[in-house]
Amino acid sequence: MTHPLLQNLSTKLADIDAQGLRRKRLSAESPCQPHLVVDGKPLLAFNSNDYLGLAAHPKVVEALKEGASLYGAGSGASHLISGHFQSHARLEEKLASMLSPHLESARALYFCTGYMANLGILSALADSAQGDITVFSESLNHASLIDGIRLSRSAVQLYPHCDTQTLNEQLKACTSQTKVVVTDSVFSMDGDIAPVRELLALCEQHGAWLVVDDAHGFGVLGDTGCGILEHLNLRSPNLIYMGTLGKAAGVGGAFVAAHDTFIDWMVQRSRPYIYTTAAAPALAHALLTSLRIIMGDEGKARRAHLNELIQQFSTAPIPEGWSRLPSRTAIQPIIIGSNADVLKASADLQTQGLWITAIRAPTVPVGTARLRITLSAAHTTADVAQLVKALVSGGPA
Repeated sequence: MTHPLLQNLSTKLADIDAQGLRRKRLSAESPCQPHLVVDGKPLLAFNSNDYLGLAAHPKVVEALKEGASLYGAGSGASHLISGHFQSHARLEEKLASMLSPHLESARALYFCTGYMANLGILSALADSAQGDITVFSESLNHASLIDGIRLSRSAVQLYPHCDTQTLNEQLKACTSQTKVVVTDSVFSMDGDIAPVRELLALCEQHGAWLVVDDAHGFGVLGDTGCGILEHLNLRSPNLIYMGTLGKAAGVGGAFVAAHDTFIDWMVQRSRPYIYTTAAAPALAHALLTSLRIIMGDEGKARRAHLNELIQQFSTAPIPEGWSRLPSRTAIQPIIIGSNADVLKASADLQTQGLWITAIRAPTVPVGTARLRITLSAAHTTADVAQLVKALVSGGPA
């Protein structure tokens, strides 16, 4: 008999099951790479954010081992107590150097996760504004940005996806002293790119901050992998930039880069930074190797290969009744529609040896359930050909 305190949860879980929304985990038994073993079964994966294939790169793995031998397994405290190590400082210096062509007096701050970094940015901005703040949020922003806005208790206005005209009117009408526009660069479930150049122009015109979450752009976009700002050749004191280090960089954590004055304010007032144990210094040590690869000849070659795979897949056929979203990035979603149909498609692909996750509400709007296919530089053209063949053979009857 179900305990009374659990009855309500059991009922709600049954409702989630009835809607085809139950989330389940599979356990990988081998390193993060295209060909891996999942719950004892060999699978070809197209659902990782390891865009450059660095998560299992031998040099990065060796650097992680070296970092552990130098600094141990953990940091032991928050950055402001005793958990800030030399590897953290060197990583922040390197990231600031990478972003310095795009940010005046650039400085970087390392966080445990991108989620924490976004909470940290928005809480610090709200604290500085003392209530007189309005945040303008892109309608398809990542959950971490949405939660950061909620926790900041700022006034918020949504603007439609990539709609700079509506945003301009909203900014014109706003009387708050502090205005903040918040956007993803590459939208994680659609794969398209925000009009960051136009957004920045509006922010400069209206005296607003522009917070750019480049989680899916850093390492991939730009000639040296420095992300959306390099890709568009942008520079402004109005910019606050967030990049993650567990996707294209292959390790873990995230960083905020901005003017030194804003970063110093975050150190003083950003609760998600102040009150959490610092990430293991070994991770920061490994990331220094990862960044050298990203910015070097190998990183350039990996991005070129990834772009070839994107072109190969984006021009390949898909089953009738399914649809693509227009994307020039490694995120290549295929819209199927209903929860039941996307779950069936994902299961059918798994029987053919492919691992592709079914994405459903609330991550995406109801009725737009999709296969979120992600490509990596670690994939081969033969891997992508196998994917295309499996998709076509496994489409709706």
